[in-house]
Amino acid sequence: MGEGKLIGVGVGPGDSELLTLKAVKIIKDVPVICAPRSSRNKPSRALSIIKDILASRDNYRLIEPVFPMTRDINKLERHWDEAAKLVADELEKGYDVAFVTLGDPSLYSTFSYLQERIEDLGFEVEMVPGVTSFTGCAASASMTLVEGDEILVVVPRVDERLKEIISYVDTCIIMKSPRSGSEIEDIIGDDPREKKIVSIQNCSMKDETIREGFMRNGNYLSTTIIKFRK
Repeated sequence: MGEGKLIGVGVGPGDSELLTLKAVKIIKDVPVICAPRSSRNKPSRALSIIKDILASRDNYRLIEPVFPMTRDINKLERHWDEAAKLVADELEKGYDVAFVTLGDPSLYSTFSYLQERIEDLGFEVEMVPGVTSFTGCAASASMTLVEGDEILVVVPRVDERLKEIISYVDTCIIMKSPRSGSEIEDIIGDDPREKKIVSIQNCSMKDETIREGFMRNGNYLSTTIIKFRK
């Protein structure tokens, strides 16, 4: 048996109907599913999206490494290394492993930390794109993000960099927006242009919430779209 391949599979923002045909095919066929969770006591959100697909299967192995929500780099490195070992053990046996991740594996995904380690070990890695959270949010809010030569900026964390570029931006996506607090409101408020601000929580899920303006008490899966008017 030859070496297996790691496949990063984007499963979209939440609605299983937003999975690509390629993602569904891989999830139905791959021998090992790797579904990260933020703690041992919390179920994997990515796994919950594909549960109906897996319900018809009984011939797969599931591994669920913990990728904690912390900024302690030493702790994170330890968990990433542990996850890489779990995956590498399966790859060495010749099994392909599908790492399911929210949104798209190329955009702010935990997959990137695993990919680097697996590639360093000499294994093949493939990526399957998924619907991003912010394009899902735009669809839910029936908003066009950009047209013509407009500039779109995606912001994972609000800091001084946003102040420096905001005047050049036509549409701004603030990921995990509640954690930015009042700082984002101050920065956007200082811009004199008219603007449309929409916040979406739990995009495409049953408890999706769409609100005009900022969502101050939203959860981790909250995104704010700011569209400036010329």
